[in-house]
Amino acid sequence: MGFPVRLCALVGRFSDPRVAESVSVLIPHLLSRQVKVIVSEETAFSGGTAGILRMPEKDIGTQADLVIAIGGDGTLLYAAGLVARFKVPLLGINRGRLGFLTDVMPQNMFPCIDAALEGRLQADERPLLAACMTYASGRVIEALALNDVVMQKVVTGRMLDFETYLGGTHVNTHAGDGLVVATPTGSTAYALSCGGPIVEPHLDVLVVAPICPHTLSDRPIVVSSRSEVEVKLLERPDTRAEVTCDGTVLGALEPGDRLTIKAATEKITLLHPAGHDYYALLRSKLHWGRGSFER
Repeated sequence: MGFPVRLCALVGRFSDPRVAESVSVLIPHLLSRQVKVIVSEETAFSGGTAGILRMPEKDIGTQADLVIAIGGDGTLLYAAGLVARFKVPLLGINRGRLGFLTDVMPQNMFPCIDAALEGRLQADERPLLAACMTYASGRVIEALALNDVVMQKVVTGRMLDFETYLGGTHVNTHAGDGLVVATPTGSTAYALSCGGPIVEPHLDVLVVAPICPHTLSDRPIVVSSRSEVEVKLLERPDTRAEVTCDGTVLGALEPGDRLTIKAATEKITLLHPAGHDYYALLRSKLHWGRGSFER
């Protein structure tokens, strides 16, 4: 990221009144600091055009010095997918519900953005997952994920039977609704609802968590980030699964296809306000200590 920032992309669902409210005051603020604003051509935008650059979404990563995601964690995950291969830092303005990743509140938006433009925010480098689906036909599809890669059933009311391998070694044969492979960042997302642990963001590990396993002893495990996780569906009537990366569909998985997940070579840089405290964030978002003595 170069300083001072000259091109800043805004990503969000502008049709949401809360997001639109922030965008309406943020754009003049950026323009007053001689920063040009990038808005995707695919995004509905009713604001003025002076100082606004419209471009295809796929080009944002190659053009922007900074991306500001305005919304919830889903918005930031989407923005991460746009810039993951281009080393563009992300700043999240929270206009959503939870805000594990979008940790700048609207009332603190201007000072945080000014600090970001000047390179004074706390840079936090997070690992990514690389998912690869190899079909029986030989076709290959790849994608990156900041939170998790999820393989889950398509047909409601039926379980999946599948095998997992780590580095080629058979780990388990599962029956259940699917599997979550999460980064430490994603340990507080879907994997947490599957009974997985909360993992410090900078540990070099992955969480492998079965979804609604039929066998109660089939528990989440924590493995080295150097491991490659491989998932294979077993032949059963009408067996079909769907694979998503950070909630975006990568493709369908059937018996004979192969899904591999490993740590990516790319990383994402999140920007936090000075004094960012991960455990304070957990206490706030997970309501730890409520009703008891708090310091």
